[in-house]
This record gives sequence, C-alpha cells and structure tokens, in this order.
Amino acid sequence: MNFNSIKTTFRKVDHHSGTGVLRTPNAQISARWGLYSLYYDKKLVLNYYRKNSKMEVGIVGKPNVGKSTFFKALTLADAEVANYPFTTINANIGVGYVRVPCACAKFNVNCSPKNSLCVSKNRYVPVKVIDVAGLVPGAHEGRGLGNKFLDDLRQADALIHIIDISGRTDEKGEPCSGHDPGEDIKFLENEIDLWFFSIVKRNWNKIYTKVRHGKHSVLKELSENLSGLGINEHHITYAIRETELTEEPDWSDEDLKNFAINLRKISKPIIIAANKIDLDNEKNFRRLKENYSIIPVCSEAELALKKADDAGVIEYLPGDNNFKILKEVSDKQKHALEFMKNILVKFGSTGVQDCLNLAVFDVLKMIVVYPVEDEHKLMDGKGNVLPDAFLMPEGSTAIDLAYKVHTDIGDKFIGAIDCKTHMKIGRDHELNNGDVVSILARR
Repeated sequence: MNFNSIKTTFRKVDHHSGTGVLRTPNAQISARWGLYSLYYDKKLVLNYYRKNSKMEVGIVGKPNVGKSTFFKALTLADAEVANYPFTTINANIGVGYVRVPCACAKFNVNCSPKNSLCVSKNRYVPVKVIDVAGLVPGAHEGRGLGNKFLDDLRQADALIHIIDISGRTDEKGEPCSGHDPGEDIKFLENEIDLWFFSIVKRNWNKIYTKVRHGKHSVLKELSENLSGLGINEHHITYAIRETELTEEPDWSDEDLKNFAINLRKISKPIIIAANKIDLDNEKNFRRLKENYSIIPVCSEAELALKKADDAGVIEYLPGDNNFKILKEVSDKQKHALEFMKNILVKFGSTGVQDCLNLAVFDVLKMIVVYPVEDEHKLMDGKGNVLPDAFLMPEGSTAIDLAYKVHTDIGDKFIGAIDCKTHMKIGRDHELNNGDVVSILARR
C-alpha cells in the first residue's frame, strides 16, 4: 500500500491539539505484547528525579526504516521524511502525549487543563521526544553521524528503537530484500554498549587510583564520571550487581565490558518498534517476539489517520483500534481508510502511541498526579478545574509533588489533602496514579 498517496489525499483544515495521545489500558498493551522488567530501587530513582525533573524519550534506529515518520506521527512535528540515509542530521525535538483516564471522569467535573489536554475524559500529558540522527555500524568510532547520534542520546531516559520489520532495509540503511531485522536490534545494542565501554575504559585508571587510595568509592567515582550520560547511582548499583562485581576496583577489561552492557540495559532501556508491519511478508515479527519486547507498528498509517482526523474526514484518537468516518470520501480515500482499518483490527492499534506509553509507564515507571488548591472544587487560584497533570516516578510523595509545583510551595509545605478521601496526608505519604492532591503551605 502506498501511504504517500494516502497522506496527500487528506488536506488539513483546522489544526487542533491532542496529538500524540495513547490508548488508556496500558496493562492490556503490556499483556498483549509482553515487556521485560528491570531492577527498580524507588529510593535511588526518586533521588535522581528530584535532581533531574526533565524526562526525555529518544527515537533511534538506522537510516531509512521510517524513524522520522514515526517521530512525525507521534508528535506531528515537521521532521523531514525521505528515503535516503541521514535524512535526520540534527536531532528533531517534539512533544508526544501519553494518555490516561482524566480525573474529571472520576470526580464528575468538567476540567480546564493548563499544562496538558483533555479530550473525551482522557488526559494527554506531554513528554519530550527526540528523534536522533540515523545510526550506522561503527558509530561508537565516529563513523557516519555516530558522534552526533551518541551525543543526542546522552540525556534520553528510554529509547524506542525503530526497525524495518519487513527486512527491506540493509545494515547501511539502503533498500534491499531479505535482511534480518534481528541483526539491527543486536547492532544498535552493540554500538551503545561499545560507546559505554569506551567511556568507562577511558576513565578507569583514574577511578582505580582514587579508589585504591581510599579517597572515594567505585560507586561515587563512576557516578561522577558518567553523570553526563544521564546515569545515576541507581543505574550503577544495578550494573555492578548484575555483573557480579564488588566495589573493589580490580576489574578486568572483560568485567568492564559486561558492566557497560548491564549499564546500558538499565540506563537506556529499549523498546523495539517493529515498523512497516504491514509489509512483513517474511513473518519476522512472529519470530522476533519470542526473544524481544517488540511492538507491531505502522507509523505511515498513524500519520495518515492523524492527517485525516485533522482534515475532518474521520474522528480518530491515536492508539484506538477504530475510527469514525465523518463525511463522504472518494473511492481512493475509502480504499485507503479500509486498508488502515484492517491494520487497526489486526494489531489493535498502529502501535505508535503504544510505544510511548510503554516507555513512560512500564519502563520508566511514571504515574500521573493532579495538584489543586481547592480540595472541594478541585480548582487552582484562578478557578481552573484540575489544571495540571504531572508525570512523576512511582514512589513520589506529597512533598515531592509540592516541589514539583513550585520550590516555594515545597519550602513552605505543611501538609496535603487527598481530594478523594478528604483526609490529611503527610509529607512522606506515597502517591498513587490518578491521585488529586491539595497542597497546604504557609503563607
């Protein structure tokens, strides 16, 4: 199916917000496609996010696999979409949205969001998404746009790896037939592993000397040396444990390599997006899903559906498994829509937004919390109902939420109220997904 003709069939009229939203029942997505779980230390993760409040999801992959199309479908940003290597030279930065049931439904109120969106009782919370330069073998040595790619990756908290599941793109990002997309999965992991190893190895003699002289611990030294990669003590503790190392610095090169691999797994967790699923005649998806956490994706269909929705031709919420036709369509449009509906029926969605939701909620383990001033009317000081929805890590407390709202609110915090139970909660009360909380602070 030629999706380029589909996309140009629909002309945009009134542009509206609400892009990048995702199906609500995330547990169903996880159960359907499966997802690995990683070691998770709430205390260490919370300490990290208290210092680093920004969260980024990176879109990665080799050239010509539909990476920029996926990014554009997710964010509707104007990423350049073309059929040649290095389409993306500079990182494209956009905003995607995760979708959760809005608290307005639970409290039976009409909300007026400020930092997010609400459509049909669903809250769409923004997430920073970065589309980095296409990766080719040898990137860790600076080949292709390797240095640019790796530099863009530094602060990403999770990665969505776009592969051409149809096997029609070779290792250099050029058209072919019969390529094994499983090799692309291994290649990207290997490039990041080698990059991590080179950084650890380069600084190891200095770290070894400081630790041997009793000035610092391995954990502290590694944390300082790797902080520029978005790596924290939680990540390093996991990697040391999984590599079965001690804090004695007598690590061999093989130890360092295995440590780097485990460090990549925890600090840059990867969700695999099996793009071009509609062209998977070789049944690569069926084969690879037995060994990987992989989501079937058709980013061309998602982009076409969003454009049709923008044009008022259909009513579609990204991540849904259906859409409603609103006006008469031509035979060409009808054929295109029928083709996309078949994809939705077969796979449950186009998969684009499933990937973002899984990255944020399952891998990064975030929750959504709503701060308000008036516990009864659920308003802020200006009369906005449920104005804000914040993404916070599991285990966040009332005091964390207070500081998330504003530093002054955190400094003057005296308590909080759970708006569902109307009971007062303390600073260390652990918040749950969907909580609406009124923060009490000194004047």
